[in-house]
Amino acid sequence: MRTLLFGLLALAACDRHDKHPPAPVPSTPLPAPAASPTKACTLAPIPLRYPEPKRLVAIGDLHGDLAATRSALRAAGAIDDKDTWIGGDLVVVQTGDVLDRGDDERAILDLIFALEPQAKAAGGAVIMLLGNHELMNGAGDFRYVTRGQDFGQDRVKALTPGGTYAKKLAAHNVVAIVGDTVFAHGGVLGEWVTQVDEVNRSSRCWLDGQGGGPETPPLAMVSNESPVWTRGAGMPEVDCAQIARSLQALGVKRMVVGHTVQEKGISSRCDDTVWRIDVGLAKHYGGPIEVLELAPGAQPKVLRGTR
Repeated sequence: MRTLLFGLLALAACDRHDKHPPAPVPSTPLPAPAASPTKACTLAPIPLRYPEPKRLVAIGDLHGDLAATRSALRAAGAIDDKDTWIGGDLVVVQTGDVLDRGDDERAILDLIFALEPQAKAAGGAVIMLLGNHELMNGAGDFRYVTRGQDFGQDRVKALTPGGTYAKKLAAHNVVAIVGDTVFAHGGVLGEWVTQVDEVNRSSRCWLDGQGGGPETPPLAMVSNESPVWTRGAGMPEVDCAQIARSLQALGVKRMVVGHTVQEKGISSRCDDTVWRIDVGLAKHYGGPIEVLELAPGAQPKVLRGTR
């Protein structure tokens, strides 16, 4: 237990998430899936793959800033000034890290959860993914929580496994593939391409309270190279050969990630096969409001909102 705790703290220490993120820590072997209670999980699976939509907009880390979230959604053409879905068959993918560093976490989650059925009814979708901060809160790691009264004293009850909001988060995957694009908070690299289904399943079942408590985190939380922790796709220098192998293994053409703040806004590497969309749009960072539009037959396009 002590070793596991130190490991989680070390991973979180690498998540300073500032304008100059630390270099990736040395690679570690892919851990074998633990024999955990999630084997008997009763949650219905969520699709990993979705068909290619006519239009998709990807939004990066939100970190507790409701105003920036609304601006990003409006830049995407998803909501009106009353927070009602107007996107029709638009698909919005949010790549995780709604939680921490801001006081509007619950309001953002409530907005996303309200938009999901509205979008579905209109023929579109809102696909929110889990980031490392959602899983850190599930593990009881509240070091990046602000002093506001967002969840207050109810944070443990709300966000640790089996809690009210943890169960709502359990309705979301870590990795999604929409058309020819794979989305994840940090990326899907190396041997992790073979573990996508297990990462999704174990994370969801754990948050739902069917995989142990905060002290028994899921597969995605126990390696610095996992889809919620890796910075391999977000740093200035990217291993394009590794990206190409991952894309080929997953049967897609591009990867879209958040997690590592891009100082100059949304950026791409490896001939536009990897896009990095965490622009630090939350007021904690003061970055621009930018989202990424993807449409069949068109070049990816950066859309900008206002504060």
